[in-house]
Amino acid sequence: MIDVFCIAAGFVLRIIAGTVAIPVVISPWLYLVTCFLSLFMGFGKRRHELVLLQGQAGSHRKILKEYSIPMLDQMITIVVSGTLMSYSLYTVQGQTGNHRLMITVPFVLYGVFRYLYLVYMRMDGGSPDEILLRDRHILAAVLLCVITVITVLYLLPQS
Repeated sequence: MIDVFCIAAGFVLRIIAGTVAIPVVISPWLYLVTCFLSLFMGFGKRRHELVLLQGQAGSHRKILKEYSIPMLDQMITIVVSGTLMSYSLYTVQGQTGNHRLMITVPFVLYGVFRYLYLVYMRMDGGSPDEILLRDRHILAAVLLCVITVITVLYLLPQS
């Protein structure tokens, strides 16, 4: 599991580096969202490799001998729950102070569920970045979420 945790740590470090490069304060909830989401995609990728390579997985990548599909399924369930909870808490307790951001939760939920669908039903997940860029459903969820955030933060009157 250390391999996937290192990948997730890399994404969190990128955010930290960004906050140093351009002085901005980011909510601790977003650090958690990033960590959980990175773990989700990393474990999904490991699962895809196990399914794709079946008995040959260990010879392809040595670390795959340490994983099993049931174990990865449980870890994916846990990190997906953490992702959704930390994002939901961010919308309530984030530094924007705008509780109306909660309206974005269904878009995030749909995007995560769509990704789960692709991993489990379409046996996809080997390349998370490609999935995020080519799946119309996920792209639509991201677009609607971004439009909603812009509308809530910049177009609607503050209450």
